[in-house]
Amino acid sequence: MSEERTTVRGGMETSYGFRSVAPGEKQGLVNDVFHKVADRYDLMNDLMSAGMHRVWKDAMVTWLNPPKRGDWRSLDVAGGTGDIAFRIVEASDRNAHVTVLDINGSMLGVGRERAEKRRIAENVDFVEANAEELPFADDTFDAYTIAFGIRNVPRIDVALSEAARVLKPGGRFLCLEFSEVEMPLLDRVYDAWSFNAIPRIGQMVAGDGEPYRYLVESIRKFPNQRDFAAMMTAAGLSRATWRNYSGGIAALHSAWKI
Repeated sequence: MSEERTTVRGGMETSYGFRSVAPGEKQGLVNDVFHKVADRYDLMNDLMSAGMHRVWKDAMVTWLNPPKRGDWRSLDVAGGTGDIAFRIVEASDRNAHVTVLDINGSMLGVGRERAEKRRIAENVDFVEANAEELPFADDTFDAYTIAFGIRNVPRIDVALSEAARVLKPGGRFLCLEFSEVEMPLLDRVYDAWSFNAIPRIGQMVAGDGEPYRYLVESIRKFPNQRDFAAMMTAAGLSRATWRNYSGGIAALHSAWKI
């Protein structure tokens, strides 16, 4: 498997990190990764972003700017532990309702426990389902968010089309994802940290470095900012744009259903 990024022509559906896998095989392998890391998901993101994922997620919700009214509904996909959903609810002064959807039951279990502890459960519900086949009617949600999850979906183009389908006209799409570093020298430092340090730390902390190795490799396979914006447009979303964070280590993509 090449270490080059996939493009608008596809390739993520058969890419398990730098390995090529058969069509239909990737989802099961990814599920195993997240069953293993569910209890340490925040730690995983801290390792992969040097703690910056918390700042980026805050920026995501700030850009979303959820209104403070009770009839506003958001869907957070691949957000099982509730990180984004809880931020959205708090930003709306606990008026908004967020549906958290994840294909991984272990991740959802962590989210449900966290929602109860935060006494926020009445504003959030949890659904186990596939991003490629959302169990919702057309034009249901005011917003669709996904943070650090889209690169783990085998058929990204299908997931984006589903996002466009379930959004109401005028609805907002936001995707936060690790992306292509565009700052000279930072790319080399980040590569060295990612490929050498993260799997070793994962081995020490979680007892298994392989899930972290996959996650690092999947970042390098994901389409760059321009190609992913083109995929959003092809899926029927409009006014696709993005903001780079930390020199392009992460990018926040925005679009609308017109």
